[in-house]
Amino acid sequence: MKLPALPLDSWENTKITLHLYLQIIGKIKLALAVRKNHWWHITLLPHVSGLTTGWIPGGDQTFQIVTDMVRHELRIEFSNGNTEAFHLKDGLSVAQFYKELMNRLETNDIRPQIKAEPYDHPCQEPFAECQTYASYDHAFIERFHHVLQFTTRVFDKFRAQFTGKVSPVQLYWHHMDLAVTRFSGRKAGTDMSGSSAADRDAYSHEVISAGFWAGDEQVRGAAYYSYTFPSPEGIQDEKLKPEPAWWEMSSGSPMAMLMYDDLLKESDPEHALLAFLETSYLAGTISGHWPEEEMLYRIP
Repeated sequence: MKLPALPLDSWENTKITLHLYLQIIGKIKLALAVRKNHWWHITLLPHVSGLTTGWIPGGDQTFQIVTDMVRHELRIEFSNGNTEAFHLKDGLSVAQFYKELMNRLETNDIRPQIKAEPYDHPCQEPFAECQTYASYDHAFIERFHHVLQFTTRVFDKFRAQFTGKVSPVQLYWHHMDLAVTRFSGRKAGTDMSGSSAADRDAYSHEVISAGFWAGDEQVRGAAYYSYTFPSPEGIQDEKLKPEPAWWEMSSGSPMAMLMYDDLLKESDPEHALLAFLETSYLAGTISGHWPEEEMLYRIP
């Protein structure tokens, strides 16, 4: 699979617009979905044509919302056979997207109550009023979809090598990062009394989490990351592969980083990404004394 370039400067307004679209969809899922541990009930899932909520209960029926990055449409599929859809196009503001989506849900007797404003995002305009972001570059959306498909496939292979508790490959819409998380099975043993309820639930147990995001105001390019929580002493001394990967301090803890542009230079990007995932995982298990020999296997 030939991977496309994804320079943040070339599609940043589109990326921000898409991010806000996904936050609206994610908040609808948060309002209606059955609660799961570690907030897995709120995430978006990879789909052959983009991202989906998966099924959501809505009164006497269920539905799913598909962000189709191939046909460039937002599609709502209902268990009674109804389908609602509208085009995703340049000029479709966040406010228009919000109103279109909520109106089509209401037409089908679904009325989710959400906090209709961005979460932990530089843009703080209420969704219903946000005209600032209305960029939709079809070509870059398709590139992003291509990268999500590649990353999901590699993350899924990495996920399959673990016999312990492991998350689905899923997209967290608050930061728009695709992630997969392995658990040691032990409680984190860290004082989280001053943390948010979301963080206390997400980090109740020891985890090693890997992910991909398209870049933001701090990281000016698409990148892969991996971190261990709680962060064990000396993890940053463990060697990472491929060669361009490095340890960076993030919120006071080491995080393994690999820029997407560096991955593009590798002769075998899939092998290189798996090497990054495996070496960053082993760094956490070695320094954190995880029972990795009992929890890893290789698929024949």
